[in-house]
Amino acid sequence: MGRSRRTLPEELLLLALDPTTGTTAQPQSLDLGLAGAQLVELALAGRIAPDGDRIAVVVPRPTGDPTLDCALELLRRRGAPVRAVHWIGGPRLGLRQTYLSHLERCGMVHAVAGQMCGVLPTTRYQATDNAISREIRARLDSAIRTGVPPDPRTAALAALAHAVGLGKHLYPGNEGRSSRSRLRDLIRHDPMGGLVAHAVMDVQNGVAAQPRRPAPAGRQAAPGGRGVAEPARGVPVQPRRGSMARAVAH
Repeated sequence: MGRSRRTLPEELLLLALDPTTGTTAQPQSLDLGLAGAQLVELALAGRIAPDGDRIAVVVPRPTGDPTLDCALELLRRRGAPVRAVHWIGGPRLGLRQTYLSHLERCGMVHAVAGQMCGVLPTTRYQATDNAISREIRARLDSAIRTGVPPDPRTAALAALAHAVGLGKHLYPGNEGRSSRSRLRDLIRHDPMGGLVAHAVMDVQNGVAAQPRRPAPAGRQAAPGGRGVAEPARGVPVQPRRGSMARAVAH
């Protein structure tokens, strides 16, 4: 993978970087988004592919990007396809800082030391060339404004930006409501980006914590398989064994 093209994790991080404060928007969900962006970038490079709701390594050859290759090797060691939600929801300590340090080494940002409350040391990151961030933002704006299906990379970036909650950062206020809605709709233009974006949102909503189980007999699964709906009319509900025993005892 040549270094002439920025990777999706780098672009997502630059989108989230506030040029005024030097801080990143949505820092907690952004960590999940960066892990998801790695998956999409590896898929675009032909190293992994979706297998249902799982991710399978199809070409284990390194890409030449150390951070992506670390993720690729971890996926390869799993030995079997892994669910996207489990991968994204796994420990990713320091991933955001890893990419910030990488952008600093590449000269895209520079670190500014400071203090919080005059005591705690802090580090902010300022873009060295705002034209790069403007170019990334322009691609999203064009896709939103024109309605023309974007290329897979831009579609995936839009899906990830929506998934981590950057919509309100990029298009704030009531005037940005329609743009936020169209940003969300771009998720359908890239299957891999859509899979990963939904996995990011599922992790945030706690869906990945428990595997989905079949609904008990006599009850219907709720739409989407998340939770259980009320029993259908005319279908008797069997009492629990414990409650039956108590009824007999009385």
